[in-house]
Amino acid sequence: MNDPVEPASADIDRAVVTLRSGGLVAFPTETVYGLGADASNAEAVRRVFQVKGRPSDHPLIVHLSDASLLNDWAAEVSPTAQLLADAFWPGPLTLLLERSSTVSSAVTGGRSTVGLRVPDHPVALELLRAFGGGIAAPSANRFGRVSPTTAAHVVADLGDDVEVVLDGGPCRVGVESTIVDLTSDRPIVLRAGGVSLDRLEEVLGHSVDVHVSAEPSTGGARAPGMLEAHYAPNARVVLATEHELVDVLIEVLGSTTGPVGLLAEGALVGLPEDIVELEPAGTADEYAAVLYSRLRQADRLRLAVLVCVPPPEVGVGLAVNDRLRRAAASSNDESHNSD
Repeated sequence: MNDPVEPASADIDRAVVTLRSGGLVAFPTETVYGLGADASNAEAVRRVFQVKGRPSDHPLIVHLSDASLLNDWAAEVSPTAQLLADAFWPGPLTLLLERSSTVSSAVTGGRSTVGLRVPDHPVALELLRAFGGGIAAPSANRFGRVSPTTAAHVVADLGDDVEVVLDGGPCRVGVESTIVDLTSDRPIVLRAGGVSLDRLEEVLGHSVDVHVSAEPSTGGARAPGMLEAHYAPNARVVLATEHELVDVLIEVLGSTTGPVGLLAEGALVGLPEDIVELEPAGTADEYAAVLYSRLRQADRLRLAVLVCVPPPEVGVGLAVNDRLRRAAASSNDESHNSD
């Protein structure tokens, strides 16, 4: 992975001016690029929804420069919330807490909770410190599509709809943050992400409930990234284990008009002819870092179908499998097929 690009201080200054004037700024984090607005400016936040095409009842995550700002955004910071913030921030963990009375309902999708995190990227932190407030930001792409992990992805997706794009190089983690709901007696993981379940349980000292099942593609979601159909390229995504791969490829080739691609952890032998084999994704951590770039590559190659062999569901592999399942579900979603 390349080292982060450091934008000039003038670029940060211009981004801060843009945010304070109600404009939108795309910025890098360790997970994916975010489409940011001043979280205290309801009109600017509403523009984020408009640019993305995102339903207004789908909450956004507020990015902070430091855990000390938690009390400004949450009605109460429990010992568990403080423990997780101290252990994982800056980092790919979002805490879902009861919002303070000053948090705009535009940010929370009308819900009483707010998602908060401190990103682990030097450009994001420099921007947040210079701005001096919270930045509400979903991923910087059209709603339901593949998340961006480079500045070029943002420009390709959003074009002139965003005033400033800060280039911080490729995202290191490559999949979104883990979301933990702390509004009930026990923590609940709502979205698998860059912080593994094992690490959460290690810090907490007990098991954690997981509720990452897909919610219907219509209606509000409790947290970002929970919809059944999401993270979708134009190519149809089909999942297969390595054991069943050859049979799946033969079936797909026989029923598809157009090129068929393959994404797996490593190079495979004995594949049918005419398969477009993408560069192997590597280990689970490496798979996460390149996943969205590979999905975008499938579209650049104009693949009709991309068959994916997911990594084991351990560590960040849980998040990779989650994203692939939702991308595959999008392939069967009529609204996606009509894009």
